[in-house]
Amino acid sequence: MAGSVGDPATGRVRTEGAGSTGAGGRTGAGEAADSGGLTGSGGASVSGGGTGDTGDSRAGADGNGSGTGRAWAELLRVSALFSVPGDLLAGATAAGHRPNHRTALATCASLCLYEAGMALNDWADRDIDAVERPDRPIPSGRIAPAAALTAAGGLTVAGLALAAAASRPALLTATALAATVWAYDLHLKNTPAGPAAMACARTLDLLQGAVATAPPGTTRPRQPAVADRTGTPYPSGAARSARAALPSALLLGVHTLAVTTVSRREAQGSSSALPLAGLAAVAAVAGAARGGRIRGWMGSGSRGRMRSESRGRPAAYLPAAGRPSADRPAAPAPSPVTAALLAGYGVTAARPLLHAALNPSPYFLQRAVGGGIRAMIPLQAALTARAGAPRAAAALLALIPAARRLSRKVSPT
Repeated sequence: MAGSVGDPATGRVRTEGAGSTGAGGRTGAGEAADSGGLTGSGGASVSGGGTGDTGDSRAGADGNGSGTGRAWAELLRVSALFSVPGDLLAGATAAGHRPNHRTALATCASLCLYEAGMALNDWADRDIDAVERPDRPIPSGRIAPAAALTAAGGLTVAGLALAAAASRPALLTATALAATVWAYDLHLKNTPAGPAAMACARTLDLLQGAVATAPPGTTRPRQPAVADRTGTPYPSGAARSARAALPSALLLGVHTLAVTTVSRREAQGSSSALPLAGLAAVAAVAGAARGGRIRGWMGSGSRGRMRSESRGRPAAYLPAAGRPSADRPAAPAPSPVTAALLAGYGVTAARPLLHAALNPSPYFLQRAVGGGIRAMIPLQAALTARAGAPRAAAALLALIPAARRLSRKVSPT
């Protein structure tokens, strides 16, 4: 969503079909997409609609800028929404909670904030798009700039209202997420801080699932609601749930940071160092996720041990905590389901990055960004399965075919 890392089905930059031109008479070939869709502050790119898009542009340019349904679908990039629910589900399960009605409310809030970022991005880039991507809904006249900005504001308000209905901690997290989305679109996108803002947004989105699902008003640890091999109780208060989900959120954030960084050079090309750095990040994320259950991490030092350790139960440590010792046991191996999902994540993200390292041209860099976006759902599913919820992970994988079908009709970028 906002942050932050896009469409799970395709991150490919789509170009105009033969003979199809935008409102400005230019073809879309060679245009690169901003990878903002990773977090909901999606970048503008050429819409891959061929002659159908051209006809919609003519039909929608009626002078009032109200836009057709197709134009709004393009502006909001509805096919990119499928990468959002996995953030919330992974956050809820990483904190040891079963998804409930508060999780559903928080998911709807994140979807609204994601779409707000999409609309705001096109509003902020309207002058650039008028030159580089004249077929986009705003420069083509199908949607008025004021309508796009109003939609961004309305969706933001709706998202915050839905978060408030979930819980007060969910509202606080959603407010931080909305601020990150607006800051990215209006200022940070074209600065060195842009990729970090993307990563922050995705991290906050996963934490939103943890704090929203936590039972309100509870502070004492409880037994996990999902299967767990260690028997270590999970924290149930919002703050404790956020700390329990933070390792998973950081893994998703690192992946988003890597993909967004590569995307900054997808239009110009780069050296092999950039995709190689992306490969290293993917390997680090997969390796950390394979290191076992890390949601019990509560901090660092002596405060980093679960309170249950005093009852004779082993504490869970992050993979980076060091080698196993008598008081720091090795984490259990991941389940076969988790291992398979992580393998799928690694292959999906790493293969195009390897191709880009061998030939760092714009074409292969764009394919690498697409692979990183497509790898989002397998990563979310792996984090969910690692938390002891393989059925929920399977439900996430079921989103991929639907995302692919919709992306053929509406470009996610």
